[in-house]
Amino acid sequence: MVRKAVASTISNGGYLQGSVNARLSSLGGKEPPGQQKVVLKRKISLLRGISIIIGTIIGAGIFISPKGVLQNTGSVGLSLVVWTVCGVLSLFGALSYAELGTTIRKSGGHYTYILEVFGPLPAFVRVWVELLVIRPAATAVISLAFGRYILEPFFIQCEIPELAVKLITAVGITVVMVLNSMSVSWSARIQIFLTFCKLTAILIIIVPGVMQLIKGQTQHFKDAFSGRDASIMGLPLAFYYGMYAYAGWFYLNFVTEEVENPEKTIPLAICISMAVVTIGYVLTNVAYFTTISAEELLLSKAVAVTFSERLLGNFSVAVPIFVALSCFGSMNGGVFAVSRLFYVASREGHLPEILSMIHIRKHTPLPAVIVLHPLTMVMLFSGDLDSLLNFLSFARWLFIGLAVAGLIYLRYKRPDMHRPFKVPLFIPALFSFTCLFMVALSLYSDPFSTGIGFIITLTGVPAYYLFIIWDKKPRWFRRMSDVTTRTLQIILEVVPEEDCHKI
Repeated sequence: MVRKAVASTISNGGYLQGSVNARLSSLGGKEPPGQQKVVLKRKISLLRGISIIIGTIIGAGIFISPKGVLQNTGSVGLSLVVWTVCGVLSLFGALSYAELGTTIRKSGGHYTYILEVFGPLPAFVRVWVELLVIRPAATAVISLAFGRYILEPFFIQCEIPELAVKLITAVGITVVMVLNSMSVSWSARIQIFLTFCKLTAILIIIVPGVMQLIKGQTQHFKDAFSGRDASIMGLPLAFYYGMYAYAGWFYLNFVTEEVENPEKTIPLAICISMAVVTIGYVLTNVAYFTTISAEELLLSKAVAVTFSERLLGNFSVAVPIFVALSCFGSMNGGVFAVSRLFYVASREGHLPEILSMIHIRKHTPLPAVIVLHPLTMVMLFSGDLDSLLNFLSFARWLFIGLAVAGLIYLRYKRPDMHRPFKVPLFIPALFSFTCLFMVALSLYSDPFSTGIGFIITLTGVPAYYLFIIWDKKPRWFRRMSDVTTRTLQIILEVVPEEDCHKI
């Protein structure tokens, strides 16, 4: 196992601790008190939990996805139906995760639930595809939207150069990684501020839209269901775009061990957040169609900016800035949460030991945060927005569907588990069936992107047997792992959680 390959590093505590302390002395630092523990503390209150969920959901999706939903449904009316149904389905998924999060009180989200129900192989495949595909691609998608919107006010009369978008995007990604590496508290505070910016951006769209309805601007809602008929190939992709816009309701479960009073905080934060987001999303789409026709929306590269230019005049310049801040908050929340997934997977022995270590002074999972940076940069400069979105959807919803199906399994196999929060069984049953049905249809509707995602997911099986099951690795490999881990610990000033009190 990976953990066994580096076990000698941890057991050799004197060398490791002496090296870290020597490093601290050379920097003029002080040793922590003898009994101080360097752990991930419970700092996620109800407000911070709500900010993580809302702040991660409301990102690029509502400003990019309306075009994708409309294009694949063929009519204004059906697109609004899809948005509403996606909101209800996301609520069902969120309620299911509220039960899982209060029953299995461990961080890690999807990974932890799949490990608990289906065992180590599916859980490893989940974290494998998350590390290689889903998280780098999702971060790149959101970050590209950030880069485009932050540059929009400077290129009003001309096209924004793609290289400029990607360069400013790279800067934004780096800032997020540094922020999450430096302080949990500051990352949470900034997330709260950015969440208010997101809600402000949504209100800037909704309020003028409601005023347009009051004035009788309903011409785009006449014959709302007329137009191109949705096909069996297009409808699943429309749901993918819609579900992508709501994605983020599951991130609080990634940090369960850092949530204050999780039995009450997790369900309450999820219910409040999903109510706010669903109402906001549906009203935002209605507001778009009070001013923009279906044809104009499909031609727009930045729907929110097009809307604001028509109704808000000079104030429209502020809209792309608010949208960029919204995307930045989604980037920050995603990195904050998913780094804990890698931290937990490493703690379980499914990723290299270094990823489960914590910085001795800042109390952040520094290695688990920065491991995403190079992978995200590769994804950023190797694909376009739409292909990345389709590419990551397959694996994400496959494993979310399996995790929620695991809730039903636990109800029957372990009925005596303590469940402070329970949902009716039809809720997880409908949600998991919908996820798996969408995945199956996506193989037919977009076989190329889905096929690539499927192949990469399957590579996790041989990787599991090679890196986890095979424990007779060559001596040179074990020695290299030991040296690499020790070197990274000294450079990054990180230690395993269970050894922190000894330093």
